[in-house]
Amino acid sequence: MAVTGRWIGAVRGALGFLTRLPIGYRDGDWDAFRATPAAFPIAGLVAGALAAIPLLAAGTLAAPTVALGYLLSVYAVTGIHHLDGIADLGDALVVHGDAERRREVLKDTTTGVGALLAVAITVAALALAGLGLAGLSIRAAIGVAIGAEVGTKLGMAAMACFGRAAADGMGKRFTDAATPGSFLLPAAVALAAATGIGAALGRPLPVAIALTGAVAGIALPWYWADRHLGGINGDIFGAANEIGRVAGVHLGVIAWTLS
Repeated sequence: MAVTGRWIGAVRGALGFLTRLPIGYRDGDWDAFRATPAAFPIAGLVAGALAAIPLLAAGTLAAPTVALGYLLSVYAVTGIHHLDGIADLGDALVVHGDAERRREVLKDTTTGVGALLAVAITVAALALAGLGLAGLSIRAAIGVAIGAEVGTKLGMAAMACFGRAAADGMGKRFTDAATPGSFLLPAAVALAAATGIGAALGRPLPVAIALTGAVAGIALPWYWADRHLGGINGDIFGAANEIGRVAGVHLGVIAWTLS
């Protein structure tokens, strides 16, 4: 019962942190989530399924309308706080200086041109991804969208398990609580989810590519942060979430179109 309770608390903590769903918070949920990386892809499965609801109108409503519905649904379910990571990353990308200077920019509450451009590109890229989904069948669109969301959360779990924190803060709370060995379970959860979705569609490859594409997308800000910040932090987690989703959906749509 104690193990079950910890798992429930971890998933509740993950949904409370990664989404805007009205999940009741209880003492210990946050700590259980940080120590249970497998909660990341489970939260991604739930969030992806809910965010994909507007895609049920694919083929019925105009594709741009469906794409807009998907865009709004994603941020209604997951919130916009991860976009703050994109904004801070955008400012850090354009600033001149060493790692310490870039970390200072990440903490600065001022919104610069780099932040505005980064957020605009990310939102536009997600809207275009939604337009691509709207051109698929309903089942395909939903499968790719969920696969990408599970993949981006798997990438975040990988960052928690294998990443090094640049300094004290949100990122360090995750990296300190997770270990490399604990990545096996979230990987298994994500693989099981992708396999099940792919089997339901009858074409597992696009879902698998959406998932792996999202993980690959997360690798980009992670690699940059290691080189230019000395490690990851909370902003990089947030930015990676947004970049991974966009990469996963686009690659999943491409795979479905070509397969």
